[in-house]
Amino acid sequence: DDLYTTLIFFEIMSLTSYVWVAQEETDGALRAAATYLAVAVIGGLTTLMGLFLLYKELGTLSFEGMKTAAAALTDRSGLTVASWLTLVGFAAKAGLFPLHIWLPKAHPVAPAPASALLSGVLTKAGIFGALIITADILPGEHRWGVLLLVLGAVTMVLGAAIAVFSNNLKY
Repeated sequence: DDLYTTLIFFEIMSLTSYVWVAQEETDGALRAAATYLAVAVIGGLTTLMGLFLLYKELGTLSFEGMKTAAAALTDRSGLTVASWLTLVGFAAKAGLFPLHIWLPKAHPVAPAPASALLSGVLTKAGIFGALIITADILPGEHRWGVLLLVLGAVTMVLGAAIAVFSNNLKY
């Protein structure tokens, strides 16, 4: 119902996902899990800072309340900064460039079911957060849309290029 609760469960998912990646307990798995956890914690803390600023600007973090409060704002500069900070954590979970560094390390070492959960649940939860920011907080913001378009396109092309030249399907 709100971004604060979303962040709490998002971070619980991050901590449990660490176990998915480190499950094999090999050196490679532990290094990949440490990379994932570092990106997740830094992203989560940045998102928390963004949520503090969003609450300061909007007075609420509920999905419905944010939309009406954001529409009523006249000075949107603080809202933009808060949205950028909030996006960092969601982009890290979604594997969005340049915060994607954990994905090619985690997938090859994680067991197949864990890899499926990483790509099927975790990354989509990050996309959910980016969609909430886009649809509820910054609807119609041209620069924001262009930023997400460019980051998404770079992520897509880079991922495809890495996949074409890789001999490991999970990588």
